[in-house]
This record gives sequence, structure tokens and C-alpha cells, in this order.
Amino acid sequence: MLILQFRPETEVADDEFQAFLKYGKLKENEVERVRAEFELPDIELENYSSVLIGGSPYTTSDKEKSTAQEKVEEKLFSLMREIYEKDFPYLGNCYGHSTMAQAIASAVSKEKYGEAVGAVSVSLSEEGRKDKLLEGVESPFYAFVGHKEACQVVPPEAVLLASSETCPVQMLRFKQNVYSTQFHAELDFEGLVLRIDFYKDKGYFPPEDAEKLKDEARKYNITEPMKILENFVNLYHRK
Repeated sequence: MLILQFRPETEVADDEFQAFLKYGKLKENEVERVRAEFELPDIELENYSSVLIGGSPYTTSDKEKSTAQEKVEEKLFSLMREIYEKDFPYLGNCYGHSTMAQAIASAVSKEKYGEAVGAVSVSLSEEGRKDKLLEGVESPFYAFVGHKEACQVVPPEAVLLASSETCPVQMLRFKQNVYSTQFHAELDFEGLVLRIDFYKDKGYFPPEDAEKLKDEARKYNITEPMKILENFVNLYHRK
């Protein structure tokens, strides 16, 4: 399995990686980790069972981007289109969700549906209740989110699997094996606290709200999103 990360902050990137291992029940020697926040190497999909991407401080719908982000996303969008065309096993969370939806359908913007940092209630659609990746996942369930941009519509190339009141497009399936979630499938309370501390000056929330956000998040026992990550590993990595 290939795990691609796009987080410049090493402590946050390491925590995300360990969460993928923990909740996917993976060992480090089962995966190849590539930190690609400044440069995405050439990827040969046939060398992997599947691809997993997490979040990033990058915002893919921004019109003004750093040179590093532009360089990374040019290759990343090409990879997204290849994954889609080949129907290659893929799970993208947050940034991995927006880059897939943007590369395939140009469906992402900051117009509506950004969500504040914290827990939201997510409900499965009729299609979601039948999908193999969501087997055993209760509906509705709580998941941690925090994003400035969102998929504005369900792309015609995709099937809606889950939604929330604040963000209608929470989970998509493209073709049969390409999945993306706006919420974080790997994120627990401790990981959220770390990200609040690192990103409190990045425009996701007023910095003075950081402690209040932690107190609110502490009320939730987040377990269901992690089942999606474990299901993905079992379906595509250990098949």
C-alpha cells in the first residue's frame, strides 16, 4: 500500500501516519510512506495494492498557490485521473477527497459547505448502506472534520455514500474502487488536539477558540470512521 502525505509539519505528518497504521491495523513494512508536500515523485501504480491519502494545509481550489503547491498538484491531479481511469483502489480523506473531486469534476470551491473544526454527524445514503467499504458502519455516526473548501455538488462521475447537514458531500465512490471522504477516517481526539495546536493560525478557526474546540471535541468518542479505514485495508491490501 502507498501512503501519500502532504503535510509540511513533521509532527503532524508523523501522527497522521501512525493513525493510518493503528486504525488500518497495518505494520510499517506493509506500506510505503511518501511525504510529497514539496515534490511528488513519479508513481507506478502497479507497484502497489492501493493508495491512501490524508489531509493537508493546502487548499486545492485556491486561485493563488505557492510554487511548491502548484508543482505538487500538477502531478497529483494527473495521478488522480490515472487512478480514476484505472479504477485503482484509492481512499482519500479531506485533501485526498478534494483533489480527486477537483481533478475529475472541478467540483470543489470555498463557496459553501466549509466546516469548523470538530465533530459532525454523518449519515449514510441508501447507496452507502449497501457499499462494501461501509459494511459494519453505523449510521448516523460522528466524525472529525475541519476544512475551508468542499465539494459543491455530487459529480456525475460519482455516487454519494454519506452526507452531513453542514456538508452534503461527505463521502463519494467513483466507479467501483475509488473512494473519498471529506471527514477524517483516521482522526481521533488526540490527533485533533495536535492539529488544533499546529493549525490555529491557518484560518480554520479564530486562534482564541482553540481551547474551546478541544473541550467540545472531548465529548465525542469517535470510532465508526476508523472502520472505513480498516475495511479499505482488508478489501484491497489483504484481499
